[in-house]
Amino acid sequence: MIENQKIRPAQVVGPLGEPLTLESLPPVDTTRWVVRRKAEVVAAVNGGLLTVDEACARYSLTLEEFASWQRAVDRSGMHGLRVTRIQYYKSLYERQQKY
Repeated sequence: MIENQKIRPAQVVGPLGEPLTLESLPPVDTTRWVVRRKAEVVAAVNGGLLTVDEACARYSLTLEEFASWQRAVDRSGMHGLRVTRIQYYKSLYERQQKY
């Protein structure tokens, strides 16, 4: 039976090195998504604090939207989540793939 139970950590390391818990995640009714909040949700999913489905349901995100945040963090770190720089980091990543 133990192998069927889902074991989740009580906290994970956040994007700025601080501990993240379910209580310290952005509020459920968040509508203004700044870089730090996006990165916290991605870190919570990557650390096992939330599943992708739970994060999407909790924050009313589409799977594509969350996946784009995760790709941006993987490719460029927190800077990749800046809305004003999406095109810059996208072209930078594409140039890196060519070489």
